[in-house]
Amino acid sequence: MRTTRSWVGAAAALLLAATLNPLASPATADDHFDTPITDPIPQDPVPSTLGLVLEEYAQLPASTPNGPVTDGRIGSRHNRINYVGELPDGSGRLQVPDLNGTLYLLEDGQQHVYLDVKQRFPHFLSWRGLGSGFGFAAFHPEFGENGKLYTVHTEVPTAPGESTYPPQRLTSSSVTSVVTEWTADDPSADTFAGTSREIFRFRFGGQIHAIQQIDFNHTAAPGDEDYGLLYLAVGDGGIGVSSDVPQDMSTPSGKILRIDPLGDNSPNGQYGIPETNPFVDEPGALGEIYAVGMRDPHRFSWDVGGEHRMFLGHIGQHAVEAVYDVDAGDNFGWPVIEGRLAYRNENQCYLYPLTDEMAQAGYDYPVASYDHDPPANWPCNSDSGHAISGGLVHRGDLSGLKGKYVFGDLVEGRVFYTDLEEMDDDAATEAPIHELALYDTDGTRMRMPDFVGDGRIDLRFGTDSENNLYLLAKGNGKIWKVVDTKRAPVPKEIEPGLADDLVAAYDFEHPFAANDAYEEDQGSSGTLLQLINGGERMRVDDGAYPGSNNALQIHSAAESPTGQAWKAGVWDADGEESLSAFDGAKGITVMGWFKMTGTNPTAGYNAIGLAGVLSGNSDGHGVRALLELIQVNGELRLVALGRRIDTGASQTFAASEDWRDLLPQDEWVHIAATFDYTTGEMALYRNGEALDGFYTNAGDPWQLDGSGTSPTDPRGIKIGGSFPQNGTERNPCNCRMDTLMFFDTDLSGSEVARQYRRLTRGG
Repeated sequence: MRTTRSWVGAAAALLLAATLNPLASPATADDHFDTPITDPIPQDPVPSTLGLVLEEYAQLPASTPNGPVTDGRIGSRHNRINYVGELPDGSGRLQVPDLNGTLYLLEDGQQHVYLDVKQRFPHFLSWRGLGSGFGFAAFHPEFGENGKLYTVHTEVPTAPGESTYPPQRLTSSSVTSVVTEWTADDPSADTFAGTSREIFRFRFGGQIHAIQQIDFNHTAAPGDEDYGLLYLAVGDGGIGVSSDVPQDMSTPSGKILRIDPLGDNSPNGQYGIPETNPFVDEPGALGEIYAVGMRDPHRFSWDVGGEHRMFLGHIGQHAVEAVYDVDAGDNFGWPVIEGRLAYRNENQCYLYPLTDEMAQAGYDYPVASYDHDPPANWPCNSDSGHAISGGLVHRGDLSGLKGKYVFGDLVEGRVFYTDLEEMDDDAATEAPIHELALYDTDGTRMRMPDFVGDGRIDLRFGTDSENNLYLLAKGNGKIWKVVDTKRAPVPKEIEPGLADDLVAAYDFEHPFAANDAYEEDQGSSGTLLQLINGGERMRVDDGAYPGSNNALQIHSAAESPTGQAWKAGVWDADGEESLSAFDGAKGITVMGWFKMTGTNPTAGYNAIGLAGVLSGNSDGHGVRALLELIQVNGELRLVALGRRIDTGASQTFAASEDWRDLLPQDEWVHIAATFDYTTGEMALYRNGEALDGFYTNAGDPWQLDGSGTSPTDPRGIKIGGSFPQNGTERNPCNCRMDTLMFFDTDLSGSEVARQYRRLTRGG
C-alpha cells in the first residue's frame, strides 16, 4: 500500500525511546501490552492436495569458500548457487550465480563459466556469514544491445575503496558489499570479456544481512517510470536488533534502494537517483530509498501478469517469516515490530501486542506469514531452522498454480503458495499459506531432504521467459524444473480418532533443519529426538510401508561405523516438560516398525532395546513403558515392560512365540505394546494382531489403586538401547526403525489394528 511519510517521525521517536531505555515498559498503563505472545501465528501452513513434479535440470560444480569459514553451514554445501533466471536478450540462456564466486550460464541444462567474479577482486570474501560472496547478478533489460550487467559481492572490511555513504562501525565480523557494473564487448559471447566499474560500496557492522538481491523490474517497458532502474535489497548488517538503523533515513541499511545505474547524480557520481523515488525531497533522507524498515530483505520479484505487483520475502529474527507487497514509501516496521507484533530485543523468545503508538505509526504489514514454532525442548532464542525464500507469482501453464505466489522455507525446503487474490496489504487478515507436495517424475511423493540428501536445503526459486518454475538447492548444487503438477489426497499417517492422544511421533522424514542430528516430532508435544553418535547418517533410504522413504538405523558399538553405539532419544535429568502428558498417565501405548539388520543380541548383552518412555526418576535405563527383548526364564522374548510408580517394581508381559519368528531378519514388522495402569493389563501386537503371552511377575508389582502413573515428567525417551544422555552402552539393537509413536492412552486392539492398516494403506 502507498503510505504518507508521516510515519518517519513517529517511528523514529518510538525507536529512540526503546533504544535509550530498552527495558522500559511501553508507553501505556495497560498491562496487556506486556503479555508475551508465544504463538504469533497460530495457523500453520495447510497441506495441499496440489503437488509439484520435479525433474532434475542441471548439476552445478562443487565449489568452496575462499577462506576459513566462520559458520559450518557455509562450508558444508556442495556449492552456494543462489538464483536461476534468464538473460533478457532472447537467447534463452539462464544465469546462475554461486556465492563462492562464479557466474554460470546454462544452455539446455549444460553449464559453463561466464564470469569468475572471485578472480576479478583481490579482496573478495565468501567465507564470513551465510550471505557473503558473489550474491547476485542482474542483467540490464537492454543487455543484448548495451552488454551491461550488474553484480554484488562482499569484500573484507578493510579493502580499499570509499564507502558511498558513511559505513557502519568496523568490527571483527564486518563485511563490505560492492555493486559493480560490467560491460561486455560481445553480449552474445559464452564468456565475459569487457570492462567494469564500481558504482556502490558500503561496509556493514556484521557478517550477516548485507546486500542481498539486486535486480531490474523486467515487467517495465521502455518509457515506464521503472524501466532500467536497479533495485538493491540492503539488509541491516545484523545490528538492527540493537539500533535504529532500519528506520534511520540517512543510511542505506535495512532498506530497499532504487537507483538509475546509467545516471550520475548520486553523491559519488557513479549512478543516478530517480526523481520519482518517494524520499527524494525528504530532509535528511537518502533519495535512493524506496522502502524501509527491514531486517533481511532476501528475495523480491514482480508479478509478470496482473498489476505487476512487487513481492518481497523477508527473513525474520526468531519468530516471523513474511511476504510483503512492496510499494514506494512502505515501512515494514523493523525493529519496532516483527510482522504484525511488537519486537523487544531484551527477550527474543516472544513478541508482544502493538502499543497504540505502534498501531498508529503507519507500518505496512505482511500479506502472508508463518512463524517458527521452535521445538519444545529447543532454546527459544536459538536458531530453529527457518528462513523464508521469496518466490514468484506463477503465470505459466502448470495446472492449478496460475495466479499463485510460490515461495518456500529455504532452510527446511518446504514449498508454499498463497492465492494472489487473497494477498491484500490493506486487509486486517493475511492470505492463508498452503504447503505444496513434491513428487519425482516417477510419481513418488518426496520431501526436499529426499531430493537433496541433506536436512538443510538452502532452497531458492527461479524462472525463465516462458514462466517455467525452477527450484535449486545449495545442499547438493542441483536445479530442478517443475514439469507438471499432480493432485492427490494429503496422506494422514495417524488415525483421526487417535490423533489427540499422540504425544510424540517420529517418522524420520523430518530432520530438524537447524541441526539434522535431531528429528522433529510429528505428535502434539513438539519434542525433538536426538540421533546419538551417528547424527544425520542414521537416516537411511528405506521405508517400512507405502509412502515412507526413510528409516532410522541403530547400531551397537561393535557394528557401528563410528565405533560408538548408534541410538536415539530424549533426555532431561529434571524431567522433560514437553512429555508432561505422561504425568499420571492412566495408559500408554508404544508402537513402531522394526527390522533386524545385524547380529542380535550383540555379544556380551542378553537383551535388545527397542523403544520406550523413561520413568520420572530414571537414570536413562529405568522406564515407565518399554518395548524390548529380554531374557525370560532363560529365553529371549519380545516383551512389554512397564512401571506404574517411579520407585516401584516393574511388570513384564512376554510374548509366547519365538522372537525370531516375530522379528525375522531383514523384514519390516509393526509391533505395539499397551499399558493400562489402572487395571494392570498389558498387551503386545504384531502387524495389528494381538500376541499370546504371559505375565512374568506374580502378585501386584504395580500396587494398583485405580489411578495412573507417578505424577512426574518422564526424563525422556530411549530408542535402541539405554541412556539417551549418551552414557554407557546397554542392550543395543542392530536394527532399523520407522514411524515410532507414543500415546498417552492404552489403545484397544481394534485401535492398534486400525493404525496398522492406515500405514499399510499408505495413509
